[in-house]
Amino acid sequence: MRIKICYHGNCFDGVSSAAVFGRFYREKIHSDWEQAFQPMMHRAGALFDEDAFDGDENAIVDFKYSASDKLTWWFDHHKSAFLTPEDEAHFKAYTGGKKFLNADYKSCTKFIADTAAERFGFDPAPMSELIHWANVIDSAAYKNAAEPVEMEAPAFKLALVIECDRDPALTMKIILDLQTRTMQEVAASPYVQERIAPLHQRHLQAIETIKQEARMRGPVVYFDISTYGNMEGYSKFIPYYLHPEATYSIGVSLSPFRSKISVGSNPWAPRPRTHDLAKICERYGGGGHAVVAAISLAPESIDEARRIAEDIVQELQS
Repeated sequence: MRIKICYHGNCFDGVSSAAVFGRFYREKIHSDWEQAFQPMMHRAGALFDEDAFDGDENAIVDFKYSASDKLTWWFDHHKSAFLTPEDEAHFKAYTGGKKFLNADYKSCTKFIADTAAERFGFDPAPMSELIHWANVIDSAAYKNAAEPVEMEAPAFKLALVIECDRDPALTMKIILDLQTRTMQEVAASPYVQERIAPLHQRHLQAIETIKQEARMRGPVVYFDISTYGNMEGYSKFIPYYLHPEATYSIGVSLSPFRSKISVGSNPWAPRPRTHDLAKICERYGGGGHAVVAAISLAPESIDEARRIAEDIVQELQS
């Protein structure tokens, strides 16, 4: 028998959520079931293929809701949790006790840990370090922009690998190891360490590229890096590291599977955020949180992505 766990791919909170859910499931639901994992990515069009739900039970963590009859478990903490009003109505009509949403949580990892403890008697204490860092990283609870950009703590090195490496087998190993080992032990593992050097070099190059392309537009730092190849996974704090005076950042990037508009707010801005970024992005088919959100279009729609980004710049300047 097998549980299929779909998680937000290339995301520290997504991977941590999969690890916490996997340990909970093994301890409290089915100890002998195989666990399989699949990263889910925001992209244009349908996000879910029914073929993804090929387990005897299927779970989604830290990602949008699916109304599929094959979905058994769901945990999310995003304000933009539903693709359609019909999906939201489907969730609200559900009474099975295995699908949960709470947008007040800073991380889905913490939400799963607390919900599993309260409702199923799960003990999340052995994973407290991972839960702590998922909360810190997903809510940007840093002292300053230098902390996540300069990456001194082991958690940032592990996050770099999770967010930038595209090998699902590597991520599956990380998820399984996080279920039984401390975060620091996993971060220090040779298979993680050997990937850090090239990814860190790419991180340094991303800093230089964004420095070259970023321009201040009123309270917004705007940059279009779509002509530099696939730069997905760059640290969203680089713009504030380079331009601490910015209130918002808007970045346009291009990968083989999407054109992306990333919209964020500076946690250390000299002036307050006055816009709900999730609501803005929802108007263009995207979503996220009030403080950070994104929009995904087809890769061939890069010109449309630039037009949308310009519209949002204008709105954030108002």
